[in-house]
Amino acid sequence: MKSHTTLIILLFIYLTSPLYAQQLGFSISSNKKKVEIPFEIYNNLIVVPVVLNNELPLKFILDTGVRTSILTEKAFGDIINLSYSKKYTISGLGGEQLIDAYITNNVSINLPGVKGRGHALLVLAEDYLELRNYLGTDVHGILGYELFSRFVVKIDYDRKIMLLTTPKHFKPGRKYREIPMEVHDTKPYITGQIIYGPKEVHKARLMVDSGASHGLRLEPNEESDIYIPQNNINAILGRGLGGVMKGKIARIPMLQLNNKICWENVITSFPDDHDFLDSLKTSGSDRNGSIGGEILSRFITVFDFPDEKLFLKPGKDYKDRFSYNMSGLTVKAKGSLLSTFEIVEVRKNSSGENAGIEKGDIILKINGMQSGSLHLNVINSILNSKENKKIKLVIQRNDKKLAFKFRLHSLI
Repeated sequence: MKSHTTLIILLFIYLTSPLYAQQLGFSISSNKKKVEIPFEIYNNLIVVPVVLNNELPLKFILDTGVRTSILTEKAFGDIINLSYSKKYTISGLGGEQLIDAYITNNVSINLPGVKGRGHALLVLAEDYLELRNYLGTDVHGILGYELFSRFVVKIDYDRKIMLLTTPKHFKPGRKYREIPMEVHDTKPYITGQIIYGPKEVHKARLMVDSGASHGLRLEPNEESDIYIPQNNINAILGRGLGGVMKGKIARIPMLQLNNKICWENVITSFPDDHDFLDSLKTSGSDRNGSIGGEILSRFITVFDFPDEKLFLKPGKDYKDRFSYNMSGLTVKAKGSLLSTFEIVEVRKNSSGENAGIEKGDIILKINGMQSGSLHLNVINSILNSKENKKIKLVIQRNDKKLAFKFRLHSLI
């Protein structure tokens, strides 16, 4: 069973600037037709190696929902003496916090076997997103539309290999299922069906978002007749600039992407406030929600932006049951080695809260394993596993060491 947290790292930014019309220059080295690039997976997100200006090796998330590349901390740009043409002050989530960001131009962004010249880059003044802390690995930026617009991008989640092919040389395999995809304002959309019952079938326009770890997110409204099932729980759904996204989690009886691709009891998140979502990844389009990495990672996924098609072939996790964070504990990795694990959120009425776990507790042991020898992925996998699984935690609370035992229990 694939496990994941309900935490989704989102970037709440929308800029209208001439930089997006700038000619971008990704090309495969040595005039080859295709190239394979290995990647890592953290919380259903794809992390690829990049090199900025031929001198600074970093790691970026591959995100179909972002229109221009992003560097998450200005300190990295200063290392290679990037010059900035503009400064923006961006309103964070809910308008409560102002975020500084800069634009730099003519940056080279290289991947293994791929050259990228003349790119614009949005640079955040500080590490507001804390990607490395919530993924448990060093992540420095986000790579989006510029790559997808130039190549047909095949993502093999099972082998952790990305294949880039020039559009004129791409041929889909016979076993792939083709789904029409609309690319609107640099974002990809498909049509799915949300099925509540035999007579409750509703079409949904869904953005395909490789930069979100969730499976399905829906935005209820009267026009679409999409609603939140009565059996739901309150939860933190994501984090972005200046705040957290709150909402509810429930199970949708069935999601269908075409006549052959469907799942039952799909874990679905419903954000409380939808306005800021439109300002980030929909640019005012009439979307009903999105599908993310928890669904995409069940396939070998091929994005053909130039021809507006999505190709899917079931992978090894295709039939896995959809799971969610039954412990109710959100854990953040801290320290230079990301080996200190702090509990930063405890969901109300969850197994973790009922056991006595508190926000601010530091995990020392989990199920007999020393936390310092573990990765955040492993800890999340344990906390998000099957119903009735026994969890043993030893935590540091101020100057005390405390031990807790509890079992995972599903509320939905």
